[in-house]
Amino acid sequence: MSFTGTVKNEITILKLTETAKIALISGFFRNNYQIIDNAITISSENEYVVSYLKELLDSYEEISYKEEFLDNNNFSKNKLKALIITKGEEFIRENFCIENDVVPNYLVELDDEVRGYLRGVFLSSGSINDPKTSRYHLEFLIEKGEEAVFVQKILNNYFLNVKLLSRDKGFMLYIKEADKISDFLKIIGCSKAVLYYEEIRVYRDAKNKTNRLNNCEQANMDRVIDSAMEQLKYIKILEDNLAVELLDDKTKEALEYRKKYQEASLKELSEIISLETGKRITKSGLNHRFRKIKELALKFMNN
Repeated sequence: MSFTGTVKNEITILKLTETAKIALISGFFRNNYQIIDNAITISSENEYVVSYLKELLDSYEEISYKEEFLDNNNFSKNKLKALIITKGEEFIRENFCIENDVVPNYLVELDDEVRGYLRGVFLSSGSINDPKTSRYHLEFLIEKGEEAVFVQKILNNYFLNVKLLSRDKGFMLYIKEADKISDFLKIIGCSKAVLYYEEIRVYRDAKNKTNRLNNCEQANMDRVIDSAMEQLKYIKILEDNLAVELLDDKTKEALEYRKKYQEASLKELSEIISLETGKRITKSGLNHRFRKIKELALKFMNN
């Protein structure tokens, strides 16, 4: 099962207040319903979601429905399981505000109602990548512009930094920040999904940090080797031109140690010289001696 399916299944087992239930049904219908053969119809590939909607609708004696399977237009081989309302269309229109351009304030006045509405929207049009994949991504595909702006607004009231894009057949709301996606799962009450998401996110972040450190370490090693090879190149120029004797004793000492310890960094080489000669030399002081070697070698290169 996909991670989206796992999250949706968890939503279906959460307890709701009566008003949060109304908000959830509204969020689902407003972003899912169609008029087929003059009847209000909702549908989903996810059988758990359809069973959940049946359970919610069954609590209203004013509503009756029949079940059918519909063809899926989203390039999926799976049929859509549909609920076709046979009784209570006016009740649904009035109580769940499915045809209103703007959601009435009273429907999402309280925090648990807002969360309920977001659960309904996610059940109908939301998807979320498994954090084990290469990228973090949460999205909602919403047909109507007013609805897309409204959902973006209530999501951003929780500081989720939701972006909105226009698509050929509607609008896409999306989040790509891992911590914000985790916050969304907390908002809709999916604690099991949060634990799984955070566990994978922490593992991935630690792995990425290790890779960055390894890359940094490798880059530092490459710089050390490049610097040492350059110093050895200038030393060879001096040796080829019998010019080593033009250096002072301290610089000749640095030259000999570089030839002896060719892969050592300047810091390591300064520690070796200090230890073996008993005369302390800093990394900066050693670098100054190699600059003298370079300056003298360049004179022979330019002649």
